[in-house]
Formats: sequence, C-alpha cells, structure tokens
Amino acid sequence: MLAIGPDLTVSRETADKLRRLSDLLAKWNPTINLVSKSSIGSAWERHILDSAQLYPQQMFRHWVDLGSGGGFPGVVIAIIAAERNPEAQFTLVEVDQRKAAFLREASRELAIAPAILTERIEAVGPLNADMLSARALAPLGGLCGFASRHLARGGTALFPKGASWRAEVDEARKNWTFSLDVVPSMTDPQAVVLKVKDINHV
Repeated sequence: MLAIGPDLTVSRETADKLRRLSDLLAKWNPTINLVSKSSIGSAWERHILDSAQLYPQQMFRHWVDLGSGGGFPGVVIAIIAAERNPEAQFTLVEVDQRKAAFLREASRELAIAPAILTERIEAVGPLNADMLSARALAPLGGLCGFASRHLARGGTALFPKGASWRAEVDEARKNWTFSLDVVPSMTDPQAVVLKVKDINHV
C-alpha cells in the first residue's frame, strides 16, 4: 500500500500504474509538450500527486475532465478509481489530436477505458457529470461556463488554482453565482482546490 495523501491510500498495483504514467509523460513530452519541460523532473509531485489530491471521499458515477492534455487530473483519477470505484465512468475532453493520441495510448497501457472526445468543450453535448475537473485550462469564469453545461444537477466541479485564485473568484462572480469551498493544496502552499457547486449565470 502507498499513501499518496492524508486521506488516500492505494495498492502497490495502482501506485505502479501512476509511476508508469509519469514514465509515459517523460517519453512523450519532448514530442508533444504535454507539460512544461521544467516540471518533468518533478512530475510525481507536480502532476501525479497534485492530481491525486482531487480524488473525492464520496463515490461518483461519471467524472468528466476538460482539457485533459497529459492526463492530469483525468487519467490519474481514473487509475485510482479502477481500484476504489471500478463502476465509475470517465470522459476526457481534449481537442488537440496529438494530446488525445497520448491519452489513448496511456489508457491502453494503464488498463483504463475512459471515453476520449477530441472536440471543443463548447461543441460537446451536455455530459451530465456528477464530478467535473479542469486543470490549467481557463480562468474560473470560463470554467463556470463549461461546468454549467456539463455538470449534472447537484454535481461538483474541482478546479486547482494558483496564488491568484481570489482574483479569479471575484471576477467570476461578476457573471456567475455559485457555492464555493476552498481547500488548501497538498502540493503547493500558495495553491488551492476550488470546489464549486450550484453554478448559475447572473
């Protein structure tokens, strides 16, 4: 067993899959630029653990990850869910064809089976997710627009944000109402995870 957070322990098999994802990232990144070159050396902390902290305490049925890129957080969450919530469905939305090819290859090698949609987020029909995530994709106001389309009633959106998160919240509230829970990041003292629900356009 491996503790990857204060409230999350995974089996050795799941931990091995997460390490393999990190290896795949290092292999593909020089060609596709999935993440910044400077972060490859610390990919376990910067990308794997940073994504794993989003795994929720409650069970969920359908997780949608927008702008999945290198698989963060969507592939990481799907790997953990294969052990802890195997009935859950995953949908990864990534418009870039090369990044989508990486997501398909990583999913095959890691024995997970998310639906991978190579379309613009706003062109995809409502996905009815009870959990939705997006990492390093857009300011909070734009994310609220995506989430209002793709979240099921009562669903929760999880958005990791950096030190300027308060300004993003203030700007988003000019056009959106929502309930908000701010959770300190386990991997960056200046970062947070915004848990957003009940999103409505003003």
